[in-house]
Amino acid sequence: MKKVLISGASVAGPALAYWLGQYGYDVTVVELAPALREGGYAVDFRGPANLTVLDRMGVLDDLKAVQTGGNPMRWVDESGRRLMRLPAEFAGGEVEVSRSDLSRILYEHGRERAAYRFGDSIARLEQRPGRWGGEGIEHGGGVEVTFESGVEETYDLVFGADGLHSIVRRLAFGPERDYVSHLGYYIAGWDVPNEYGDERDTLMYNVPGKLASVGVDQRDLSKAGAMVIFKSPELTYGRRDLDAQHAIIRSQFAGLGWHVPRLLDGLAGATDLYFDSISRVDIDRWSVGRVALVGDAGYGATVGGMGTGTAIVAAYILAGELATRRNHADAFAAYESQLRKPVRGTQQGGNRTGKFLAPGTQFGIATRNRMMNTPILLNGMLKLGEKLSNQVAIKNYAVSAPA
Repeated sequence: MKKVLISGASVAGPALAYWLGQYGYDVTVVELAPALREGGYAVDFRGPANLTVLDRMGVLDDLKAVQTGGNPMRWVDESGRRLMRLPAEFAGGEVEVSRSDLSRILYEHGRERAAYRFGDSIARLEQRPGRWGGEGIEHGGGVEVTFESGVEETYDLVFGADGLHSIVRRLAFGPERDYVSHLGYYIAGWDVPNEYGDERDTLMYNVPGKLASVGVDQRDLSKAGAMVIFKSPELTYGRRDLDAQHAIIRSQFAGLGWHVPRLLDGLAGATDLYFDSISRVDIDRWSVGRVALVGDAGYGATVGGMGTGTAIVAAYILAGELATRRNHADAFAAYESQLRKPVRGTQQGGNRTGKFLAPGTQFGIATRNRMMNTPILLNGMLKLGEKLSNQVAIKNYAVSAPA
């Protein structure tokens, strides 16, 4: 049970590769993109579980060195007048970094113990059953994998760490429509030139069902990050069709004032567009046979569901259980039993994100602003986030790393 394949090189994949490599597994990570992905919105970590795992990986200091610090969020009207302001810790947690910096640091810490195959993807999976021995170990068997490149390999275990639209989940569990629920909103983000000075706050502008925002990159003042969210039924478009995604964004925000025209102008030169639905993944079991899901592929919620911290913790637990159990079936069951309940709690944040950031009516916008200007309610929401992030107890897996 030592030769494993991980699909996805964003967060969960490199984290799992690091730990399995530490435990002596022969790890390959396959990633559709030609290199580590650039761009993407900031992600954060909060609570002792997240920080303990990052510290045990040896990446916490590196992440702190590139942290964004979190930006306060200031809602304004079309003229720039302040309507509401939320502190940096509301969205930034205890450590906030760009997704691209996080992926790079995880990759750099684990690449000596894992092989990375960029520009390729899994085209077919076929599980070959083995024979269970009396000692509770499965003999023989494996997962035959055909890649889009035509290469064929057999692995002992395969892990889907390939996000909301997981290829592994589709091939091993069934079509995406059976497991992914659209939550009524879409989100997009891209880099634009900084035309906003040294503004510390991320500026947010609403009309009913839509949010446009811009935040200056505090580590590189020549850049700023644009983000939009809009309410919409499920749309049909090619996930690799950037022209179609640009057209959707432009049509949704055409005619709006404030900084929106300048943000839309920046789309043409953007090379790092992130565009996706706000959706939630629900699946009865996170494993089938020798294939298991980790991170957003198994229990994602796009944004607002604490998915990045959960993925880091989940990779640690999954690898630790595999390294200390007699067989993969027991390890998968232990991994799921520890995380299923906490993950259900954090996922609920994704249900609320779109409605909070882009209420569907002017009355809803005014009500949110009035409520969030109330310190008691704001503090209650911050405490809820802390409570949800503290639900997982972190074991100390006593496993000797190979020389």
